[in-house]
Amino acid sequence: MKIIKAELDRIAVNKKQYPNENLKEIAFVGRSNVGKSSFINSMVNRTNLARTSGKPGKTRTINFYNINDQFRFVDLPGYGYARVSKKEQEKWGYIIEEYINARKNLIEIILLVDIRHEPTKQDILMYSWIRSLNFTGVIIATKADKISKGKYGSNVNIIKKKLGVSDGNLILPYSSFNKTNKDKVWTTLELLLQNKEQPSK
Repeated sequence: MKIIKAELDRIAVNKKQYPNENLKEIAFVGRSNVGKSSFINSMVNRTNLARTSGKPGKTRTINFYNINDQFRFVDLPGYGYARVSKKEQEKWGYIIEEYINARKNLIEIILLVDIRHEPTKQDILMYSWIRSLNFTGVIIATKADKISKGKYGSNVNIIKKKLGVSDGNLILPYSSFNKTNKDKVWTTLELLLQNKEQPSK
């Protein structure tokens, strides 16, 4: 996909602050240190559209990004950061839940996991929730540049088994550093945008 426009559309913590529902939205969710911001930046060829931080758990809002005036990427708050209070974690969970339950133009939720590690209990719960809402269940396995390509298959199989993914092709190794599989991810996203209407929840 040729990126002509990529800009921050809105920052929100509740549905009153969301932008209108005129564009389809693809949301990204994952652990605080999984690299969502770096993923979004690399996909749209920007260095600092989505702010990255060396401190996990910095994204405490829902960030809406307008892409080509055709659709939005939605960066949901990261979960699982141990140094944040339980009350704060519950607050982030509510922010995510409200968005997912309220948003009529949400066509897909994509889970990001670190390809180097087994998915956590929170990843398992999140993926189960995504599938229960009839979304496709695409997974981006980030930080693929941190392991050799020869390990992709075995690590993807671990993710597949742990999350109970029916089709291993839904798990896409990705590197924000060297753009591994960027074209493949865009092809997947474009198909979703073309084929998916409002999901039945």
